[in-house]
Amino acid sequence: MKKNRASAIIPYDNGLILIKRIKGNKEEYYTIPGGGQEEGESIEEATLREVREELGIEVELTDKFYELESQGRKQYFFVANYESGEIGSGNGEEMTNINYEKYGAYIPEIIPVEEIKNIKLLPQEIKEIIIADFYRIFNNKNLK
Repeated sequence: MKKNRASAIIPYDNGLILIKRIKGNKEEYYTIPGGGQEEGESIEEATLREVREELGIEVELTDKFYELESQGRKQYFFVANYESGEIGSGNGEEMTNINYEKYGAYIPEIIPVEEIKNIKLLPQEIKEIIIADFYRIFNNKNLK
């Protein structure tokens, strides 16, 4: 059985903090920061840990935004407010160059809201929901 996935949709300035993925075959796409839920961990705890590991920041979860089932596991998406830390200072194993062969590149980026519709953001379903429910996301935020 696959682990549930915990993710945070994080508004920042006039955009969203996303992870640009570049795989070994140079396939490029974006994902919402997040990852697998560990045993004994709540989905909220997993979300906070994954954001810390991938981005190096602390966030406050404000809204359980969406839940979907994909690839045999549940994926949870929370809206989260940026609290503190330097974006890009994450130290999870996938964030280190030594693991590039295994994981490819993980590059934190702030994508302006108006560009979201023009990028390859996976899963596609969450991209469509973010675009459709834009105001719910940005009305929950504490701009930094």
